[in-house]
Amino acid sequence: MSYSLIRGDVAGAVVVVVKDGAVLFERGYGYSDMTARKPVDPDQTLFRIGSTSKIFTWTAVMQLVEQGKLDLDADINGYLDFKIPARDGKPITLRNIMTHTAGFEESLKSLIETDPSRLLTLEALVKRWTPERIYAGGSTPAYSNYATALAGYIVARVSGESFDDYIDRHLFAPLSMEHSTSRQPLPKVLQAGMSKGYALASQPEEPYELIAAAPAGALASTGSDMARFMIAHLQNGAYGGNRILQAETAQQMHTTALTMIPPLDRMVLGFEESNYNGHHIIAHSGDTQWFHTDLHLFLDDGVGLFMSVNSIGKEGAANAIREALFREFCDRYFPGPTLAGKVAPEVAAAHARLMSGRYESSRRAQSSFFSFLYLALQVKVTTNGDGTIDVSSLRGLADQPLKWREIEPFVWREVGGKTLLAAKLENGRVARFSVNGFSPDTVFEPVPWWRSGAWLLPLLMIGVAALTSTALAWPAAALMRRRFGAVLTLAGTDIRAHRLSRIAAGLVVVTLTAWVVTLVTSLSNVKLLSPDLDWWFWVLQLVSLVVFPGAALVTLWNARVVWAAKRGWYARGWSIVLVASCLTVVWAALAFKLIGFNVNY
Repeated sequence: MSYSLIRGDVAGAVVVVVKDGAVLFERGYGYSDMTARKPVDPDQTLFRIGSTSKIFTWTAVMQLVEQGKLDLDADINGYLDFKIPARDGKPITLRNIMTHTAGFEESLKSLIETDPSRLLTLEALVKRWTPERIYAGGSTPAYSNYATALAGYIVARVSGESFDDYIDRHLFAPLSMEHSTSRQPLPKVLQAGMSKGYALASQPEEPYELIAAAPAGALASTGSDMARFMIAHLQNGAYGGNRILQAETAQQMHTTALTMIPPLDRMVLGFEESNYNGHHIIAHSGDTQWFHTDLHLFLDDGVGLFMSVNSIGKEGAANAIREALFREFCDRYFPGPTLAGKVAPEVAAAHARLMSGRYESSRRAQSSFFSFLYLALQVKVTTNGDGTIDVSSLRGLADQPLKWREIEPFVWREVGGKTLLAAKLENGRVARFSVNGFSPDTVFEPVPWWRSGAWLLPLLMIGVAALTSTALAWPAAALMRRRFGAVLTLAGTDIRAHRLSRIAAGLVVVTLTAWVVTLVTSLSNVKLLSPDLDWWFWVLQLVSLVVFPGAALVTLWNARVVWAAKRGWYARGWSIVLVASCLTVVWAALAFKLIGFNVNY
């Protein structure tokens, strides 16, 4: 572990193992403060556990379920003081929320703040804007922080306590988790123990992250405190002389599974299966910008494994570290059979052809301009000559491409590995697929033709290149004519069409570049995802409304002028290229909401 941290430029980590109701191993690695060279202490050093916080929220929900105050299958509107619209006639239930099948699109705005004065209350967050539901409740896994925030808000409303007070009294207190909190900013009594967060250990520390959707990711805790929480769940709700859940409720939470694509891992009530080597394991991971966490409970073996790091590290080293730790831990202490099998070569080839194509994640933005980035994030499945398939987004620990060989009808295993990929068919076509180790809360579905990157992305790239070269060639040609005393022979309408089409090309390129730079910069620095940026998004949308269709009309007029003047084939051909390029941009802008009237995202 120490070598991995140094190699990955990660500041520090904590690893805890519990077994049969006791702590078996706990150790800190590296530093919680690089400047002070303060070592990580599993008893005293707090780590942000990101979305691993969710299992505390789910445990709180189940406490209220067993008290008869919540019903997992009731419409959540009965617990709210505002209304969540139905989708396809179906409401949302807490069971939907706990299995990430509420159907909400991804929401990004005000995801993380660093200024406490700007942090939204939980009530303000859930009421500010309801993300669009892109799936009917219960139909499709689509991970949602907003849905989890709703669950936390329901816990607060039904219990009559604030969410933070509830977690303090009903989870932290009975488990003696004295170095844990969901409160933001961090209480002063815990500040001395809080690990700094880093992008890289070799860079300065980052500010403390404030999570508006607190029930989805705000907790800070030590390794020792997380050991108590793991023990309680492994002992079906019991810790010492206290209980956080009745045994029947804990078992219901751990084993009530939603099967989407067998034989892959499933969502249970709040936890995710991460079965390995034939062992039944439930888990939850968590990520802020700087902290990265995994928690695994080996239910049949009485073992829990928790680890967290305080830096993303070089080339995302944190992800490789925690994946390698889990796999090697399982292979060493819990070996078991690997699912084996074989299908006929001709069957494998036919199924590979069915899988071939482009897919998009069910966890995505769809109703806002951020959907434009998902054009580049579409997953491509390709076939190989040896009957295996490749998936563009799936790579190994060494960042190498992975191959997948079919071992059962529409079930593939990683070549040289143990991870499974499986697909579900409807009407003879692949409707969705997913991968063990990716997450059962997200699936990949075929991209509709009208926003498929298979044709749109190359056309868009070619179009932008054509528009850019046209815009740059105009002043370059003018300079060349001035240098050599040449004269542009165009006049009247011809010269006006020529000039306006070049101006239009330049405006399209500048506007599109502004969009890409803004969206990419915002995602790389999530502090920018706040209402402060609304004015700029309004400007970009309004400019796009004028520039993109306007440029298409100008280039159409230019093409008409060029062809009417019977100019050379190059001029006529290029005028058509400009029209096609502008129309492609208009198509993409409409499909991915660059033209619109919306600053909710």
